[in-house]
Amino acid sequence: MSVTLTAEQIEQYETDGYLTPIRMLPEAETVALRAKLEAFEAKQGGKLEPIQRSKSHLLFKWLDDLIRDPRVLDPIAQLIGPNIFCWNTLFWIKEAHSPSFVSWHQDTKYWGLSSDKVLTAWLALSPASHESGCMRVMPGTHVGEVLKHEDRYHEDNMLTRGQEIYGEIDETRAAHMPLRIGEMSIHNYRLAHASGPNKSNDRRIGVSMHSLPPETAQIVSDWDSAALVRGEDLYGNFSHTPVPSGDLDEVAVEFHAKAAQAIQEIVYAGAERNTAKL
Repeated sequence: MSVTLTAEQIEQYETDGYLTPIRMLPEAETVALRAKLEAFEAKQGGKLEPIQRSKSHLLFKWLDDLIRDPRVLDPIAQLIGPNIFCWNTLFWIKEAHSPSFVSWHQDTKYWGLSSDKVLTAWLALSPASHESGCMRVMPGTHVGEVLKHEDRYHEDNMLTRGQEIYGEIDETRAAHMPLRIGEMSIHNYRLAHASGPNKSNDRRIGVSMHSLPPETAQIVSDWDSAALVRGEDLYGNFSHTPVPSGDLDEVAVEFHAKAAQAIQEIVYAGAERNTAKL
C-alpha cells in the first residue's frame, strides 16, 4: 500500500526538514532486495566498487524499479509536487564494526542544484540503529543561509572530500533517525545531517534516493542527468537516464559511466584535491 502523509507530517517536514520513520516495504521484500545486492557483491569479491555506489539505478534493474515505485513516490509528490526526477541513487554501506562515519554537512553545498525542494529518501535494507550508526539530523537547519564547510579528507569519512560543517556542533540538539528493515526517512538536502560508525555485528546497508522537481537546474556543470520517475519534464535541464532492461544492461551501463563521472566532477568542484576512485 502507498503512503499518504498527514497534514501534521507535512507541517513537520516544512518546519524541521525531515520525516521518520515511514514504513515503506514489508520486511520479506526488503530482505530479498538486500539478497540481490549481496549476491552481486559476492560475484565480484564481496563489495561494491566505488563507482557502483552512485547512479546505481542504472546498474540494477531492481533499484530502477524502486525509484519508480508508488510507495516511494507518493509521499515525495506530496512534498515537492507531481513531476519528479530522481537525480541520484547512492548505497551507504558500513561493514560490521566499521569506523566509517559521515561528518556533519549539508548536501546543498556540493550538489550544484538550484532548488530548495531537493530531498533525500533513505531506505534501510538492514537495521539502521543507534549502534549501527543511524543518521542524525539538526532540525531546522534547512532554512536560512548554508553553513560554512571545510574539506578534511578523513580516511574513514564516507563523504567525497570529508566535507564538514565548520565550528562546534551542539549534539544535544540532534535528532536520531533509527530505521528498521524496510523503513524510510525523508530529509531536505539543505538539512545538516551526519552518522556515526557501525558498532553492531551486522552490515548497515541503506540506499538513498535523491528527488527534485524538473524546474531545478544544475548550476555547477554544463551536463547532468536524472531519471524522470513521475509526471513530465517541461524544462529540459537534465538528460533523461535510460531505463535498464535488466541488471548491467549494456546501454544503461554505458550511460552510467558518463553520469557517474559527471557526479564526481560536480561534488569535487572547487576542491583542492579529488580523491575519487572511479
